[in-house]
Amino acid sequence: MSYEDVQNCASYIRERFNGEMPKMALVLGSGLNSMADAIEDATVFSYLDLPGFPEPTVEGHAGHMHIGKLEGKPVICMQGRAHAYEGHAPEKLAYATRVLWALGVEILVLTNAAGSLMEKAGPGSLVAITDHINFSGINPLVGVNDDRFGPRFPDMTSAWDKGLTKDLQQCATALDITLHEGTYLMAKGPNFETPAEIGAFRVMGADAVGMSTVPECLAARHVGMRVCGISSITNYAAGMTGEELTHDETMEFGAIAAVNLEKLLRAFIERVA
Repeated sequence: MSYEDVQNCASYIRERFNGEMPKMALVLGSGLNSMADAIEDATVFSYLDLPGFPEPTVEGHAGHMHIGKLEGKPVICMQGRAHAYEGHAPEKLAYATRVLWALGVEILVLTNAAGSLMEKAGPGSLVAITDHINFSGINPLVGVNDDRFGPRFPDMTSAWDKGLTKDLQQCATALDITLHEGTYLMAKGPNFETPAEIGAFRVMGADAVGMSTVPECLAARHVGMRVCGISSITNYAAGMTGEELTHDETMEFGAIAAVNLEKLLRAFIERVA
């Protein structure tokens, strides 16, 4: 998708939203959609109506952009995302992030549902993402680089903003919420991982595994946005308990984790936005 496509979509949104355009946006993962419904005075766009937007097809990803206020602060909530395993081209996974940037968003908060590779972080836990491993074979920056988005070779040393993660931890402490920290590994999916793969990922240093989030981080850092992220742990990864994994479990424990996640994100928005 071209720079002009991105700007066209941003213009479409600006023409239909009359309020203060937020500097912070949140992407809500599986089972986390309820937070978007709490946005006050929201203008809601279906992804189907936004020019060029990929349509999510996964249960738990509603496919709406909500622009309004939470805790009195302007914010955009992306209710659902597109995934590589749905068949979207890699560059399409950067599109929504680039549109947010074109709207003036400076801070991107990414959330997802993930499997835990840490015994101390069981289902229902929250994990702040401090780094990532891209094991998906997918990169939305592949292809001809447009310097209007960013440099050909963007640095990822500080992909996950340490200052924002510290703010998240301070908010969690004030709320008496345990916020683990760890490295998130993205696999392409759509199948859950095998026990052997999870064993390999643990050796690589992964603490949580999922099928999203990394493309958005790459696209956001390419355009200079600050990024932080939280994984809602929905299950122990394959082979850790001997039980089979299901998407229903993802939805169930995602909803449990969402209770604390919403409290945490509200406090974070009030502190940082």
